Amino acid sequence: MPIIFRPLAVATASIAALSLIGCGQANADKAFGEKVHAYLIEHPEVLVEMSAKLQEKQTAEKTKNAKSAITKYRQALERDPRDFVANPNGSITVVEFFDYRCGYCKLAAPQIVDLIQKNPDVRFVFKDFVIFGHDSEVAARMVLGAKDQGKTIELHKRLMAEKSLDEAGVMRVAQQLGIDLTKARASGTSEATSQHLADTHALAEALAIEGTPAFFVGDQMIPGADMHALNLAIDQARAGRAKKV
Repeated sequence: MPIIFRPLAVATASIAALSLIGCGQANADKAFGEKVHAYLIEHPEVLVEMSAKLQEKQTAEKTKNAKSAITKYRQALERDPRDFVANPNGSITVVEFFDYRCGYCKLAAPQIVDLIQKNPDVRFVFKDFVIFGHDSEVAARMVLGAKDQGKTIELHKRLMAEKSLDEAGVMRVAQQLGIDLTKARASGTSEATSQHLADTHALAEALAIEGTPAFFVGDQMIPGADMHALNLAIDQARAGRAKKV
């Protein structure tokens, strides 16, 4: 049977051999290095294959680390009493890290509202991950500060619907909803709220979140406004619960 050499195996073996050659030997065997170079030039697909393998390995490692972090921080992720929650009695928990000035968060917001309304079994946790500056922080503090006034979800929806959000816009929307601005500001600028926002930021870093929005369902992290992936993860979680019953 003829021996078939796979390009990746040949290239890997050649590169490994080069690494084992001493400096003097490498100089003496310049022709060998030139052969390897010529081979890679002749077969550039080898480098593509090597890159794909590396990416596959890195993705697997990242997924493994993410699952480990989710398990470690699950209580803070899903059950922080300081967060605001829609469908608090739902059996399936979804967590979203968002920013009020994030374009992709705003893009996903109407679909999130629809998801919450159509799926009462989905307990949806909102986490203010402030990454877009002062106006984002003002919005986050206003919403968290108004939590005791019972209009948090509605205020969140309205702020997400604002295409260009600044501090004046936050105050205008809150006032339109009849929120007591004095009380909301006092609560929103308190040390407790500052600690809450800092804790959320630290949690996002611990979970290796690189941007907003980022969703969590069970052991899965879904980066970006990928609603198809989010709905699929919810369906999988629902099916998993059904099997246990």
